[in-house]
Amino acid sequence: MDWRARLTGWLLLGLVRLLTGAQARWHGCPPKAEQRIYFANHQSHADLVLIWAALPQELRSITRPIAARDYWTTSRIKRWITSAVFNAVYVDRERKGDEDPLQPLIDALSSGDSLILFPEGTRGFAEDPQPFKSGLYNLARRFPDVVLVPAWIHNVQRVMPKGEVVPVPVLCSVTFGEPVRLEDGEERSEFLVRARQAVMSLRDV
Repeated sequence: MDWRARLTGWLLLGLVRLLTGAQARWHGCPPKAEQRIYFANHQSHADLVLIWAALPQELRSITRPIAARDYWTTSRIKRWITSAVFNAVYVDRERKGDEDPLQPLIDALSSGDSLILFPEGTRGFAEDPQPFKSGLYNLARRFPDVVLVPAWIHNVQRVMPKGEVVPVPVLCSVTFGEPVRLEDGEERSEFLVRARQAVMSLRDV
C-alpha cells in the first residue's frame, strides 16, 4: 500500500469512527488472526466500510471486503478507494457467459485472505435480511477450514438514508457472533437458512 492509500485509509477510518463510533462487539468469538469469512446483513453501501472500520488493525490488514463491480467502479475515486485502500475483491452481480461469479472470491481465499461477504447479494430495506444466495454455501463447501463468522450491523442505514448524499452522525456497531460451519451432508437450503438465522440472532444481543 503506498503512502497515499495508507493516509486515505487512516483519514477514512477516523471519519467513520467520528460519524458512527464503529464499535465492534465480539459476542461469540474473539478477534483472531485466522482465515475467516465474515458474513452480515446488507442495508447500505456503507456496510463494507463499517465492518472494515470495526475490525482491529491486525485483522483489517488480512481481510478483504467484497464489492459490487457495477457500483464501486463507476468513478475513478470509488475504484481507487476500494482497490488501493480496502483491497476489495470485485464481483459481478450478474453472470456473464460461462464465468463463475465466485471465482474472484475463490482466488482470494486460495491465497489466504479473509473476506467480508454479504450473502443477500443486494441491499435490502426490510428489517429482516433477504434470503441468502448460494455463494456462502458454495464457499463453505470448497473451503471447509475457513471460519464462518456471522455479523449484524446496527443502524448503518440511518447514517446514509436512501436518497441522501451527506452522512448523518449515528452511533453504529457491529456484533460478531459464534462461528457456524457446514455440517456433513447438510443441504444448501438448510445451511443458508441456518446461516441467515445466525446473523438475525445477533440483532438483539
